[in-house]
Amino acid sequence: MAVQDLKITKLFNDFFHSERAGGMVLMGCTVFSLLLTNSFLHESYVHIWEYTIGGQPVEYWVNDGLMTIFFLLVGLELEREVYIGELSNVKLALLPVIAALGGMLVPAGLHYLLNGGTVTQGGAGIPMATDIAFALAALSLLGNRVPASLKVFLTALAVIDDLGAILVIAFFYTDALAWTNLLVALSVFGALLILNRLKVRNLIPYLAGGVVMWYFMLHSGIHATISGVLLAFAIPFGNGDEKSTSYILQQRLHRPVAFMILPLFALANTCVVIPNDWFQGLLTSNSMGILLGLVVGKPIGIFLFSFLAAQLKLSALPGDLNWKHIFGVGILGGIGFTMSIFVTLLAFNDPAFIDTSKIAIMIASVMAGLGGYLWLNVCFSRAVVGNTEPLK
Repeated sequence: MAVQDLKITKLFNDFFHSERAGGMVLMGCTVFSLLLTNSFLHESYVHIWEYTIGGQPVEYWVNDGLMTIFFLLVGLELEREVYIGELSNVKLALLPVIAALGGMLVPAGLHYLLNGGTVTQGGAGIPMATDIAFALAALSLLGNRVPASLKVFLTALAVIDDLGAILVIAFFYTDALAWTNLLVALSVFGALLILNRLKVRNLIPYLAGGVVMWYFMLHSGIHATISGVLLAFAIPFGNGDEKSTSYILQQRLHRPVAFMILPLFALANTCVVIPNDWFQGLLTSNSMGILLGLVVGKPIGIFLFSFLAAQLKLSALPGDLNWKHIFGVGILGGIGFTMSIFVTLLAFNDPAFIDTSKIAIMIASVMAGLGGYLWLNVCFSRAVVGNTEPLK
């Protein structure tokens, strides 16, 4: 399939560029937070996130409240991909879907192999997800040499990856269900779907219903951020043009999510005091599972499942891509940061496990980002120099 045949919409380009710039900001916030946490300003800085509002610390409202808006944006992007984007063609859609499946199962399997039957086996979900903002930021550093189809593949892969992480959260990180609250939340979702069918295009009833759904989901035992994804699929998509309700909301959410919500999440969740013996913490089975899952499991899972899908004729590789490109994207898929930290907070209650997991996630994400960039840089450089060597 030629590049020009790809369904690259204006909204996708906006999404790619906002996520790319957001990734840069996210990186800066992470470094800033780590520096403050490990300086003489430690107590004052940490106190900011422990400050109580409405009976809960600021960190809680960031993770359970603002991150719902992030998941709403992810849901809207997934909806767009399904209706008019890369996922609208079943043959093409299966490639990132199957790749994402491999990118979740292999890392989780590696972690479980090292931690099964121990107190840290719940961390198997940590290396499963890909950070959209960081991954696209790393890919963007390669400039115009990156084929549009590779950008779309990575975006679709990361979005599906996040959806998988959301399902994992819903099914495996829910301790007990408050059925009445859950039924109320689902009833609100059903009412919003009816509004959609009635062709109600005004955003206000959907957003108001989303807040109610979030409240009851929060008290149901299922993580409240799930309501963000449900709300996305209740909002009318229409034909996806600039006048559609879904398009308008997604356009308005891009910058607040990229430049406010995700940076706040990074600031609130990277208050990690790095001890002198931090390296020893990386040798624990949990940290090794995270490191191996993200750095090794991700590229192997994404590449292997993609290759098998093509060999079995379940899907096809876009004409301007080759398997070296797919492996490079697989390496970038090991940038787990946001979602991996998010799952860590659900998987563990012990602060020691949480901090060592965060350190492992950050190190693995840096390794994956640098590794993916260097690998793809070599691939594109060889392609440019005379194009004397076939890459396939």
